[in-house]
Order: sequence, then C-alpha cells, then structure tokens
Amino acid sequence: MPPANRPTRAHRASRTVFRILPLGDAALTIEFGNEINSEINSRVVAFATTVFDQHWQGIHDIVPTYRSVTVHFDPLQWDSATLAKRLKALPRREPDQAEPPGILHEIPVLYGDEWGQDLEEVATFAGLQPAEAIALHASVLYRVYMLGFSPGFPYLGLVPGQLAMPRRATPRTKVPAGSVGIADRQTGIYPTATPGGWQIIGRTPISLYRKT
Repeated sequence: MPPANRPTRAHRASRTVFRILPLGDAALTIEFGNEINSEINSRVVAFATTVFDQHWQGIHDIVPTYRSVTVHFDPLQWDSATLAKRLKALPRREPDQAEPPGILHEIPVLYGDEWGQDLEEVATFAGLQPAEAIALHASVLYRVYMLGFSPGFPYLGLVPGQLAMPRRATPRTKVPAGSVGIADRQTGIYPTATPGGWQIIGRTPISLYRKT
C-alpha cells in the first residue's frame, strides 16, 4: 500500500481532468480548474510542456496561464475536433516529470515614498505599519504563474492574505516601469510604463523586458 499521506495513482490521475473549450476557429483553451493555486498551475505548465514537445506542424503558439493552456493553431491544417482528440490522448505526466526546473530570481525593490505611493494605504488596509507591510511582502518566495497583460509582466503569487488589497477603483494612466504592485492575492512588476490599476508599493531598478 502507498503511504497514507501520498495520493494513490488513481487519485493522482483524477486531478489531471480538464475540459477543452473552443476559442474562435483557431484556438482551443484547456482548463484545469477555476482557482489560483500552485498545484493547478504546475499541471498547466506540465501540460503546456508536453504539447510543446510534440512539435506538431500548424501549432502557432502555446500559452499557459494561471489555470489553463491556450493552443493556437492554423485552421487550414487543423480542425478543433481533431486537435481536441489529440490533446486528450497525450500522456498525463505528473508536474514533477514534465515541468521545467524553476530558477530563483532575487529582485531588489525600493519600497514606499516616491517609488511606492500606495504603500501606506496598503499597510493601513492590512492593519500594519509600513515597515511591517514591507517585511511581509518581501518574506514570500513567489511563483511566476504566468506572463501578461503587457510583454514581460510577471503575475506572481500568492500574496499573504493580509496584504490582499483589491485593485484601485480608478486606474492610473501611467505606471512607471519597474513598479511593484498588489492586486488581491497577486503581486506583479510592470516591465514598461503602462496604464494600470494595481496598488503600487515599490519599484525595482531591474529591467525585466528588452524589445530586442
């Protein structure tokens, strides 16, 4: 018998269940769950890696997100039903078998003042002093769950629940490059100057995105 604290093979397989949804006539989205957590995201990354490893002709892009993978294809080479059937037939490898090894990045951040104009508001929301909010935010080893909404923007998580302040009611028209923000259980870094509605608590001098 397997140890009591480890899932059986049948239980492990049951957690790889997904559903496939059409996204127009040139993409399929494969959903693995409806929440943000590292287990679901690990399965997303493992599945995306498995699809990539097939090197199928006519697949234009494979986009992993928090809880889904979108596969973009050439509709002249694939139809949705055939591709869905091929995706369902792929081997269900566990994340530790298919997910690429992670890389640890240490990001220096200047918190508060002109670099993080929302820090005091976030600290008040959390019932903390600014220094305590800084320490709490910096204490977590964050996972990069996905990239978006602009090139190179890392969605990181999970932020401690105490700091999980919602987005601003009115977004700013321009957030400086390198700004570190919070939106609920997410934290992220703006790689370029863009509009944005996250609570800005700091800024990093590190450049995350190069156009060339």
